[in-house]
Amino acid sequence: MALEQHEKEKLQKGIAEFYDESSELWENIWGDHMHHGFYDPHSTVSLSDHRVAQIRMIEESLRFANVSEECTKWPNSIVDVGCGIGGSSRYLAKKYGATCVGITLSPVQAQRANDLATAQGLAHKVSFQVADALQQPFPDGHFDMVWSMESGEHMPDKAKFVAELARVAAPGGTIIIVTWCHRDLGPYEDSLQPWEQNLLKRICDSYYLPTWCSTADYVRLLESMSLKDVKSADWSPFVAPFWPAVIRSALTWKGLFSLLRTGLKTIKGALAMPLMIEGFKKDLIKFAVITCRKPE
Repeated sequence: MALEQHEKEKLQKGIAEFYDESSELWENIWGDHMHHGFYDPHSTVSLSDHRVAQIRMIEESLRFANVSEECTKWPNSIVDVGCGIGGSSRYLAKKYGATCVGITLSPVQAQRANDLATAQGLAHKVSFQVADALQQPFPDGHFDMVWSMESGEHMPDKAKFVAELARVAAPGGTIIIVTWCHRDLGPYEDSLQPWEQNLLKRICDSYYLPTWCSTADYVRLLESMSLKDVKSADWSPFVAPFWPAVIRSALTWKGLFSLLRTGLKTIKGALAMPLMIEGFKKDLIKFAVITCRKPE
């Protein structure tokens, strides 16, 4: 048990330091949405397209979760689990007039997110703090919407992660998880193939990721907790232009100069980007959306 706790603390420290180190670089090039964009498949895109696509990712996620367009049914309270520098929280607060709380392991991200909220006149609606997604500092049933945009892959205990999302959701509340997964196993497979496991391990070592799971694993977890309207989709084709574009941005003078100023963790992560592309092309890595509703 002590060893497990040590490994968890080591992972969390690595995640926090990785984002402490890399967030400024990301913001300088990509803006304040630290997640994939949603594109038309096989599209050719420019940097300005990416920022539009990141907003589209938020909107497509809301649409997939059947969040009502009627203002009387909008969420009043939202938690952004793994908030980055708060792009989603600020967007959702402005869209719905909701109160949003974001949590992250990175003190640098939390401070920057709060600074941006103040600068944008949203400090009365949006706040950010350092907290563990597996032990959220909120009471049961507190939020109308529970939002996790590309943070699930960092969670060492997926069952506990999902249980916490469900715990803090209010009765009737919506849960939205957008995350990287590995492919679903076939009916006669007990595990991924050795080459697949090796590729994922190399990616994990670069991005401070624990063991991966499949979309089907998430669906089973949500259903086991008696959550309703569980559904999922593979959005890999819609994010395919993203990683090549990240590599192109890193190879500009601005990108290279900024990268060299960050630190070894960020440089290591940048060098692993071709592994992500390889995983996508070989249908090992899937970009999944999973949504559900807590029973009323």
